[in-house]
Amino acid sequence: KAQILLFILLLGSEGKAQNYSVPSKYEFESSLKKPETIIRVCENHYFIDFGKAAFGTIEISTEQSQADTIVLHLGEKITGENKIDRNPGGTIRYQEVHLINMETEKPYHVELPAVKRNTCPPAIILPDSFGVIMPFRYCELENLKIPINEIEIRQKVYNYKFDENASSFISSDTILNQIWDLCKHTIKATSFAGLYIDGDRERIPYEADAFINQLSHYCVDTEYSIARRTNEYFIEHPTWPTEWVLHTVLLFYYDYLYTGDLKSITNSYEVLKRKTLMDLEGKDGLISSKSDKLTEELMKKIGFSNPDKRIRDIVDWPGGERDGYDMKDVNTVVNSFYYVNLKLMSEIAGYLGKEKDSVFFKEKSILVKDAINEKLFDQFKGVYIDGEGSKHSSLHANMFPLAFDIVPGEYVKSVVSFIKSRGMSCSVYGAQYLLEALYKQNESKYAFNLITESNSDRSWWNMIITGSTMTLEAWDAKYKPNLDWNHAWGTAPANIITRYIWGITPSQPGFSRVEIKPQIDELTFSKIKVPTVLGPINAEYKTINKKYKYFEIEIPQNMKGEFIVPANKNYKFYVNKKKLKSNKGYIPLYPGLTVIEIKQ
Repeated sequence: KAQILLFILLLGSEGKAQNYSVPSKYEFESSLKKPETIIRVCENHYFIDFGKAAFGTIEISTEQSQADTIVLHLGEKITGENKIDRNPGGTIRYQEVHLINMETEKPYHVELPAVKRNTCPPAIILPDSFGVIMPFRYCELENLKIPINEIEIRQKVYNYKFDENASSFISSDTILNQIWDLCKHTIKATSFAGLYIDGDRERIPYEADAFINQLSHYCVDTEYSIARRTNEYFIEHPTWPTEWVLHTVLLFYYDYLYTGDLKSITNSYEVLKRKTLMDLEGKDGLISSKSDKLTEELMKKIGFSNPDKRIRDIVDWPGGERDGYDMKDVNTVVNSFYYVNLKLMSEIAGYLGKEKDSVFFKEKSILVKDAINEKLFDQFKGVYIDGEGSKHSSLHANMFPLAFDIVPGEYVKSVVSFIKSRGMSCSVYGAQYLLEALYKQNESKYAFNLITESNSDRSWWNMIITGSTMTLEAWDAKYKPNLDWNHAWGTAPANIITRYIWGITPSQPGFSRVEIKPQIDELTFSKIKVPTVLGPINAEYKTINKKYKYFEIEIPQNMKGEFIVPANKNYKFYVNKKKLKSNKGYIPLYPGLTVIEIKQ
């Protein structure tokens, strides 16, 4: 019954059936969390901290009944000592609920008032068995006449199935460890809808949010159905930003890369071709959302059912995080995404045995790359401009080409230098691509400092000291006054730690081969457990004065790979206690344990 009702609710505002699978009740989990602390504020008034915010409600059992009204407060944020913020601002959540005639016969499941915006389409509708839920960490009870030791109060939490033991990370940097924990918990807690949603304010899937969510989810658990279901949702439910539509190919590509399952890219191949937006291409090979080619018919082809909808460029969000970007019709960020779409479509076509298409997309990607470097690059300054006709160069116009391997070798140094001069002048979304760009160019020290920055409000540490236990929608409320405290697009460090600091990535689909290329010099010790479809990869690292580095790498059966080593003549390499005679740039990895020692 619940599944049928959920399917009906998921039909959406136009009543059209969706082409994505509805999660079954067996894919959700609920749990009861005990309070970490209970503090008596004054007579009949108690403050309760559950330790971490989660989506759910309160369940109370009592050995005594109380006819008088109990006033219950739930919230994500506190103000002062032992007091929930009744006016937290933005869309940071707070609710007051009155409990009347609490009886002893059965647990009392607190019914919360619904927020219309996130409980009606186009928001993702939850199973009816959940009731109304909200994110909260704290609870206050007022006018409680029953002795506190005679009631049992629990945080009833809902989430998609999640294996806490599938991944782990610890290192010598305590800030990095806390950021990892923040991101991992965010991935679990925000999975309650069965699809990746943007946060509690809207509970709507957006492609860019989902992409970062997807990458980070892959690094903390082996649950792939929520990512695939979300990707299927986007086929007929695209969102308005040009770059968000251009994330669709990335979402499907990484689904195949991490799972090795061709089903999703096979079923959606023809639609993915249209999602590249190549129909908007001009004579110079570049695309523009302002093109006359963006017709109602084309909007329908890329999934928009509303004929009045038009895609438009976003660059970053909120608008104040664009580093002064000059929004020209032919946009450097948009065309950087266009290039990487073509490049990945060539690979996807190859995996599917569509050789003509693979060649077509590869050749087109080369032409687009050349056009970007010819028309959107200032050779005199050695940096990219924001768009055709612009005289302004922003962080975004440079970090995206660098992240997508567009920058010619002779200009990498000047582009990197410019990027480093701009600091973290992008949003928590943009930080994903900024960090990728830096690590790809071996700028690990600078990138690491951005991740672990503790003296700036534009940091993950600021999210922690602000009081949230999930990543924020923006760096701080002053940058986005309506922000929420439960936005998984802020979890970039989870996948950056795995994919770049430890450098563990699939080099062939489904992790049949793995590449491990650590950039870990800022740490003296680290251990990581990385989930894969073939089983976990376990790795450990320690160093002494950077002259001796020790790695233990354990990979599962049916997996092989390479450990990439530095090309330095002063290094000596030992594998399982045997000295390597020559440095080929990599050390082969086979199932089981490999011990690697690097001595200088």
